[in-house]
Amino acid sequence: METKRLGLCNKSLFVVPNHIVEQFASEFMQLYPSANILVTTKKDFAMNNRKRFCSKIATGEYDAIIIGHSQFEKIPMSKERQIKILEQEINEIGLGIDDLRRNDGERFSIKQLENSKKKIEEKLKRLNDQSQKDDIITFEQLGVDRLFVDEAHNFKNLFIFTKMRNVGGIAQTEAQKSSDLFMKCRYLDELTNGRGVVFATGTPISNSMVEMYTMQRYLQYKTLEENGLLHFDSWASTFGETINAMELNPEGTGYRSKTRFAKFYNLPELMSLFKEVADIQTAETLNLPVPKANFHTVVTKPSDIQKEMVKNLGERAEKVRKGEVSPNTDNMLKITNDGRKLALDQRMINPLLPDFEGSKINTCVKNLYEIWDKTKEKKSTQLVFCDLSTPNKDGKFNAYDDIKQKLISKGIPENEIAFIHDADTEIKKKELFAKVRSGDVRILIGSTAKMGAGTNVQKKIIAIHHLDCPWRPADLTQRNR
Repeated sequence: METKRLGLCNKSLFVVPNHIVEQFASEFMQLYPSANILVTTKKDFAMNNRKRFCSKIATGEYDAIIIGHSQFEKIPMSKERQIKILEQEINEIGLGIDDLRRNDGERFSIKQLENSKKKIEEKLKRLNDQSQKDDIITFEQLGVDRLFVDEAHNFKNLFIFTKMRNVGGIAQTEAQKSSDLFMKCRYLDELTNGRGVVFATGTPISNSMVEMYTMQRYLQYKTLEENGLLHFDSWASTFGETINAMELNPEGTGYRSKTRFAKFYNLPELMSLFKEVADIQTAETLNLPVPKANFHTVVTKPSDIQKEMVKNLGERAEKVRKGEVSPNTDNMLKITNDGRKLALDQRMINPLLPDFEGSKINTCVKNLYEIWDKTKEKKSTQLVFCDLSTPNKDGKFNAYDDIKQKLISKGIPENEIAFIHDADTEIKKKELFAKVRSGDVRILIGSTAKMGAGTNVQKKIIAIHHLDCPWRPADLTQRNR
């Protein structure tokens, strides 16, 4: 609103996680009651209504338009611009291939780059083949000149091409939503001379060092280009280092040597470059009045059945490494996921196995009940995070219903236990959060995706239980916030 008052922008688009659109809008209205804002609903982006809603954005004089991440992706860029950006990527990969050939690069790396080039050429072909001209309103036609992206780390999977091989921490996967955001950022950079995009995130680097480069590509494309750092390999050789270290096998049965892109180099120079666009606020800098957190690691011992099953995971992993099984039959991702399920409860692998007394679920139930009993008078509340299970009504074993039944049998009233999954609309979510804040619901169980960001129920919280460990370190930060 301040940038609009100063004439620095005219129409702002706020892109926020789907589940906090309405919450974001109500807080916006609290701060600026007279603002003219447009808030999206699920219906607005249904196939029949999308064009009408985009027309509203294009023709209305709004102070702010607030939409969800998935809806933002449904507003396409014009075909001409998509073609231009894809052609640019093809040229860049072509230069990389020529460079490798000149310097006698490995055939494997050249092949990888050629495959990447082929994929982009196929995309280009699909765009050029669409002979019929559709009448969808494109992003350029909306008249947006300032883009705010909340929880921007959700767009970290932006495609990179590199000559490095067999190096951990360098993912070459591409998410369509990230490519889409990148195109829109490039368009706004041209329109506003690099001042049209604002990212907000508590975890800009959530999983690997490549994400720092990705953030800079979104926000500092021109600066990277001017400094000869636009290609990932140039950036990596200037600011990063690969290190060899011993680490635990994914299946948890031994150790292996692994090369990872995991160490920053020339850090002062990198930070001074990044701080041209980044305003970094740490918990220490802000010094907000938050309660002191006491962290307890509760250690549980495996059952004999779990020990046997872990051995089996090791044997499966060995077969995968030797190429004895097809990736469709078994693979490392499946094995590590089975390992996580097994660590939570052996019944997650086979519901017919016995309920082990010392399991994570039973230990968590015991702790939940003790804290509930101690804090009865204050009506203190607790959160339980569990990503590996979801409640279901078909009678299949799941961690959520198992915890709830055990807590009820210990004497906790059923109306004091809730699943975040039951609040499937914004109104229900609002009611549920109000009950948790007042202490009517004293135990709330949910996943990182549904309960990590935008869950404001802090008033009476006495404890948070992490029943399983999420894939990314950033998810733990989101949970604790």
